[in-house]
Amino acid sequence: MKITRLFVFLFFLLSVSKSTAQEFKLGKVSIAELEQKKHPKDSSAAAAILYKKGSSRFIYDKDDGFVIFTEVENRIKIYKKEGYDWANYIVPYHIVGGVEESVTFSDAVTYNLVDGKIEKTKLKTEGVFKENRNKYNGHKKITMPNVKEGSVIEYKYMIKSRLIGSMRDWDFQEEIPVNYSEYITYIPEYFVYNVRQKGYIFPKTKSEFIQGSFTVYEKERDAVTGKPSYSTFKKEYQEAKTTYTAENFPALKDEAYVNNVTNYMSSLQFELAMTKYPNEPIKPYSTDWNSVVKTIYEYDDFGPELNKTGYYEDDLKSLLAAAKSPEEKIILILNFVKANVHWNGISGYSCDNGVRKAYKEKTGNIADINLMLTSMLRYAGFNANPVLVSTRSNGIAFFANRTAFNYVIAAVETDSGNVLLDASYKYSTPNILPLRALNWQGRLIRKDGTSEAVDLMPEKLSNDNIFVNYTIDPTGKIDGKVRRQGTEYNAMAFRNKFESAKEDAYLEKLENENGKIEISDYSRTNERELLLPAIETFSFTGSNLCDLIGDKIYVNPMLFFANTNNPFKQEVREYPVDFSYPFMDKYNITIKIPDGFTVESLPQPGAFSMEENVGNFKYNIAVNENMLQLSVSHQINEAIVSTDQYDMLKEYYKSMIAKETEKIVLKRI
Repeated sequence: MKITRLFVFLFFLLSVSKSTAQEFKLGKVSIAELEQKKHPKDSSAAAAILYKKGSSRFIYDKDDGFVIFTEVENRIKIYKKEGYDWANYIVPYHIVGGVEESVTFSDAVTYNLVDGKIEKTKLKTEGVFKENRNKYNGHKKITMPNVKEGSVIEYKYMIKSRLIGSMRDWDFQEEIPVNYSEYITYIPEYFVYNVRQKGYIFPKTKSEFIQGSFTVYEKERDAVTGKPSYSTFKKEYQEAKTTYTAENFPALKDEAYVNNVTNYMSSLQFELAMTKYPNEPIKPYSTDWNSVVKTIYEYDDFGPELNKTGYYEDDLKSLLAAAKSPEEKIILILNFVKANVHWNGISGYSCDNGVRKAYKEKTGNIADINLMLTSMLRYAGFNANPVLVSTRSNGIAFFANRTAFNYVIAAVETDSGNVLLDASYKYSTPNILPLRALNWQGRLIRKDGTSEAVDLMPEKLSNDNIFVNYTIDPTGKIDGKVRRQGTEYNAMAFRNKFESAKEDAYLEKLENENGKIEISDYSRTNERELLLPAIETFSFTGSNLCDLIGDKIYVNPMLFFANTNNPFKQEVREYPVDFSYPFMDKYNITIKIPDGFTVESLPQPGAFSMEENVGNFKYNIAVNENMLQLSVSHQINEAIVSTDQYDMLKEYYKSMIAKETEKIVLKRI
């Protein structure tokens, strides 16, 4: 986003009429709040956060030391049925050493206006659910009762955590408007946190120092009798109090081709930088990527798992005996792991059951599978290392911290660059990762503790080559054949799309989406040969693909393959455009003119491109006796297009669509 645009946007937010003084307190829901039919600043909103208040305090416990207590209050207005999901709320928690963070809900009530009076419905125990998702994480969920259009819901929850290394994030924006959000942190002088703000709009901040204290318990024994006795004394310290407030923050609107919209959400992130306990040396924590990955590599369920080889050595020797090249070895090992150990759907860079058990039981989490893959590649003589990744759903790893990553893949370092591998997905191949892992950059960790950023975004074009031959009869009926060939990520997408639907359902959808055509002679090639293009062919008949007006036939030569809607309609783009991978769509179309007709007019050939080689478009059509030959190509060379290039991209798509929707006019001789 350009600075000037950001300034104007911030100025607008600060200039919005100030809200009248209001007491934010649970149980103080007003009739006015219940009567409100739509949000005053966003009439499209299905719900809104009326207020959200939170605080995090460090309380000293004589057994556990400092413990973080985070308390949150939330009040939400439901305007439409589409907002009912906001009546369900999930609080994730961590499990460390078998001990989980404590999450407790209270004061959860749904308010409705019935005959002019406020009706309260309290949350019952059957509306509270708890689930340990794996040995590291779980969540607690509430489902509010009696929710209707017009309801106001509110609740409070408390999180008790011994994990002082990473305080909870705080989001000031949501997918619905936020009228007021406040977060206060009370951090003792013994802890120093890096506080990072992300997003395009920021809260107001106020900082001050206040006096804090805690009670210290000391155990002593009588020198003569040996009997224990206890004494206490109060320890005073300074506490940094920081208050963050946000008013009238707009809903975080999703846009076409956005990676993960929460990457651009206004929020705070906290990472412990150092501790400064009395009479102890300062202890620094992870402050840069090298120290972060060194810490992770030394975890028992990460680095040591790479050194275990005995469980697979015999199988691997037999597998690789006939391999003739390094490339063949890599593919054999990748396919071997894919075939023998299946992903259980759990992410994470730490092994769950461990590689040996995962191999035996043929199932494991991402770390079990891809650390096993890395180990096998090393055993086979490759310079292979794990690469930490943050998946698209987890968000971009903007800042150096141990919780930034939630996934791991393998990389083989070669003279021509890294070969990236993921054995958790059946359709992955070397350098073709599942889309969930294509998220800007990962972090490669070597045995010696060094690390480097690894670009996860593909550079090679994924092609969609489409060959069409069709004839038009004098009544406007069209009969034709299609051959579609996808490579790289387009091939992966095709295989995945077909797998998720039965053939009859797939063909029915294909017919309905393409002008109500009728499809016959459908076939697919290379469904399982992953290193080859994915190909589908079919014949089609369509009676609604032309317009007959008098003695003329009007037809779009690209038929149902033409782009007709511009996905980039906003005047201002807030987030980068993420195409996932660079691509080229290429069409070769041959058209037979019906007997008794000739060409009256054709679209003019055209070609245009964007600056900095972001993309280009070519359109050429020619007549050869009673045949028309059309060639079209649309190429995007950058997986991610910045907001500064948005206007250019928008105009490019506008021009492309205008050209692709031009028609041929045939007239009767």
